[in-house]
Amino acid sequence: MDNRPIGFFDSGLGGLTSVMELHEALPNEKVLYFGDTARTPYGSKSPETIREFAGQIVDYLVSKDVKLIIIACNTVTAMALDDLRARYPDVPIYGVIGPVVRKVVSDGCRNVGIIATKATISSDIYAKKIKELDPSIETYSLACPAIVPLVEEGFTDTEIMEKTVEYYMDSFVKENDFDNLILGCTHYPLVADHIRKLYPDLTLYNSSAEVVNELKEYLTENDMLAGPNEFQDRYYASDLSDNFIAMTDIMFKDRDSKIKLVKFEN
Repeated sequence: MDNRPIGFFDSGLGGLTSVMELHEALPNEKVLYFGDTARTPYGSKSPETIREFAGQIVDYLVSKDVKLIIIACNTVTAMALDDLRARYPDVPIYGVIGPVVRKVVSDGCRNVGIIATKATISSDIYAKKIKELDPSIETYSLACPAIVPLVEEGFTDTEIMEKTVEYYMDSFVKENDFDNLILGCTHYPLVADHIRKLYPDLTLYNSSAEVVNELKEYLTENDMLAGPNEFQDRYYASDLSDNFIAMTDIMFKDRDSKIKLVKFEN
């Protein structure tokens, strides 16, 4: 048994979808979450900047004695996972890309659409990882850069968001032959209802859910599951925006949690 918290981080509030999945799958586990809300979105930033920001955040989480870390951000996973693992070889660090890729392949998908940020799509990491496991799978990729800022500004359940999803995806879905869609950004599960409404025939794959499924296996196999404990979830952000506070209140209203401002020197 290991009652230390699990560290999660994201460029903003999208990674909270991974925390929701964890609470549902493993309710005894406690969380330290960092959202870099002052510097979001990451998807339009250079790989060097993303690695610098991610290193600062992981340094902070490690200083809090987390038992492992989830990079709840596809962009950071694509740009910085290997560097972060090299920086902290004794701390298990999970990214959100590998688990969903393995799930798509194990499910026998033959054609897969991928939507993500500009940085993730430019890296082509999803297509590369899928082809490594099964070269016969056809992949189709699309960057949707406006979705993350809209989510961060609180426009999730609005007509504006639905129109934005339709603007990006309509021709993408109609012009390409795929039945399965990877939500390649942890913000995107928050707009999954819009996608299902517009494109009900697509099977959606959620990177937030799949990383928690693999995490559960790891904790079980290594006797690291938490037992009942009094630790309270803690949420840190580089800017305590009203929307970040509101989202944590909505998502985790039944759990005690604390929110604290933490700024890094640029």
